[in-house]
Amino acid sequence: MTPREHAQAQPEGQKRAKPGTTGEGDYYHIIVRPKNEFTTFRNQDVGDKGHILRMAGKRSSGSWDTHAWLISKEDAHVEGNTIIADSEDAQKLLETLGSKPTLVKGDIFEAKDRPDVPERSKPTEAQQKARMENIKKAQQARKGKASKKE
Repeated sequence: MTPREHAQAQPEGQKRAKPGTTGEGDYYHIIVRPKNEFTTFRNQDVGDKGHILRMAGKRSSGSWDTHAWLISKEDAHVEGNTIIADSEDAQKLLETLGSKPTLVKGDIFEAKDRPDVPERSKPTEAQQKARMENIKKAQQARKGKASKKE
């Protein structure tokens, strides 16, 4: 009997567990968009290496978007059905999400991505404030250069 025939003869089959479903991995998975919206995937380290990862997916149109966030178990823990941040980076990430992550299974959570600000609402107050601060910094730098030339 070949290994394939043997696996098919078993009542439950021989299927590998999907990442995060057993709860034994190194990361908590926070899914923000369904997997079927993407054709390919890539991991990106965010901040310190190996602590927070962004799982980016490429759409059929060619644009990239976030499929999921992976938070190291060193940076967070689970109490009941909620994930609690233990580091500043993890806390910032959880605050920027559009909703609180809810436990699905194992180490997998679901949440909404950060809210999208419509173009008609831009520039926001924060964007205007940041722009004015940047202009003032540039003006100060120019004044500093002009006084050094004299």
